[in-house]
Amino acid sequence: MLKIKKNCPHCKKVTDLSSSNHFRPFCSEKCKLIDLGTWANEEKLISRPIESEDFFED
Repeated sequence: MLKIKKNCPHCKKVTDLSSSNHFRPFCSEKCKLIDLGTWANEEKLISRPIESEDFFED
């Protein structure tokens, strides 16, 4: 199984993106809940409507 590594969006610690990491793309439940809290407090917002092209990478 190929393990892809990437930095956690919250703390920037290297984390595993495979299905064995239940908190992906975060490194831990703590980082996942902190991110959820920022969305719930409306500290993060989507700045424009989502287009179908947003789901495809260049």
